[in-house]
Amino acid sequence: MRLTVFWERMRQQFGESYAQSVAKDYVMAELGGRTIEQALAEGVPAKRVWQAVVATFDVPSALQ
Repeated sequence: MRLTVFWERMRQQFGESYAQSVAKDYVMAELGGRTIEQALAEGVPAKRVWQAVVATFDVPSALQ
């Protein structure tokens, strides 16, 4: 998954400004206790990060 697709899905799921807040502030167990921003910065593939988002939040099947 490309980062552009990842961020588009984040915006569709959470809205423009809340997507950035979730990525910056929400610590996810599925990402080893990191935020989305930390995981991406440390080289975790965007697809894996998106899978963690899907597992954590109620993401519609159309975005999965």
